[in-house]
Amino acid sequence: MGNFIKVAQKKDIPEGTGTALEVEGKSIALFNVEGSFYAIENTCKHRGGPLGEGSLEGKEVICPWHGWQYNVTTGECTTSPSISQAKYNVKVEGEEVWVELP
Repeated sequence: MGNFIKVAQKKDIPEGTGTALEVEGKSIALFNVEGSFYAIENTCKHRGGPLGEGSLEGKEVICPWHGWQYNVTTGECTTSPSISQAKYNVKVEGEEVWVELP
């Protein structure tokens, strides 16, 4: 089991958006989907694009570099189903968003 680390305030990530974060040497993409927060590895498996800078459509983020798509709730790549991103547990305490790192 890992440690939860405070990474953001809820107000910092409006619904339907995401952001890229560096947390203890890991590049993480954090998303707000209808008020629920999800975190996956930030680097696209295709060509290394920053997923946290991609556009969020429902539960899927679209990589800004080449359009690969990932489900932010599972980390699964919908463009190439054999690929997936690391997924991190997220919890919200009050207005703070915390991500669990191994």
